[in-house]
Amino acid sequence: MPPQLPSPTPEALRRDPLPLRGRTALVTGASRRGGIGYAVARRLAAYGASVYAHHHVPHDAGMPWGADRPEDVVAGIREALADPEARVVDGPGDLSDPAAPAELIARAADALGGRIDILVANHALSGSDGPLDTIDAAMLDAHWAVDTRSVILLVQAYARLRVALPPRTAGGRVVMMTSGQDIAGGMPDEIAYALQKGALASVTRSLATTLAEHAVTVNTVNPGPVDTDYMTGDAYAAVAAMFPAGRWGMPDDPARLIAWLSTDEAEWVTGQVIDSESGFRR
Repeated sequence: MPPQLPSPTPEALRRDPLPLRGRTALVTGASRRGGIGYAVARRLAAYGASVYAHHHVPHDAGMPWGADRPEDVVAGIREALADPEARVVDGPGDLSDPAAPAELIARAADALGGRIDILVANHALSGSDGPLDTIDAAMLDAHWAVDTRSVILLVQAYARLRVALPPRTAGGRVVMMTSGQDIAGGMPDEIAYALQKGALASVTRSLATTLAEHAVTVNTVNPGPVDTDYMTGDAYAAVAAMFPAGRWGMPDDPARLIAWLSTDEAEWVTGQVIDSESGFRR
C-alpha cells in the first residue's frame, strides 16, 4: 500500500466525473420507478458502475401502489448509464427464502463479470405489521425473514466473494437501510418492521469491523420519510409540514448519499448509521 500523504496532490483532488467506472453493484428492491432502489441504481449507473437490479414483482403487485414491469425499470436505469462499457442486468428473487440471498449474489456476480463491489440492500417487506397489541408471531417472523435475515445472508455471501479477491481490493461497499426507529417517537404502529430495521442499525458497526480487513466499508442509511407513492391527501401534507424544507424527501435524496458512500471519496466512512432526512421533526 502506498504511503499516505498529509495532503493530496492536485491531481488527486481532481474528481473523476465517473468515480465508479469499472465497478459493479447489486441493488436489491429496485422494482419500481417510484422507489429508492430505482433511484440508487440510476445514480450508480450515472457514476459509471454496472448494475444488477433485483426485483420481487409479486410483493409490489400486492401493494396499493402496484408493480412496474421489470423491463421498464431496466430501461430507465439504462438511460442513466454513463460508461459505454457498463451494463444493466436484472433478475427476480424472493428474499424470504433463506436460500435466495446466496443465490442472488452468485447470479449477480456471474452477470457482472465475476465480482460485486457494491451491495445496496434496499429491499423490505411492506404491510403485515401493526402496534404492540396486534402483532403476532407470523408478523414478526415475516419481517425478520425479509428485513433482517436476508440482509445478513446477502452480506455473508458478498463477503465470501470479496475474500476470494486479491487482498484489499478497492471499492468494497455495503449499504443497508433503516427507518429512523431509534429517533424520538419511534414507529409504534409498525413494531415488527421497526424491530427488524433496528437490528440492522445495531449490527452495522460489527459488520464494519468484520469486513474492514478486506477493504469493505459498511454503513446504514436512514432516509426518513420518502415520497414513494404510498401516501396522499391530508396525511401527505401533514408529513410535508414536519420537514423544515416543507417537502417530503424524494427517492433521489438518499440515492445521492448512497452513491457517494459507494465512491472512493467515502473510503474513510464506515460503521455509521447516517440520518439523511433534512431535519425531519417527529
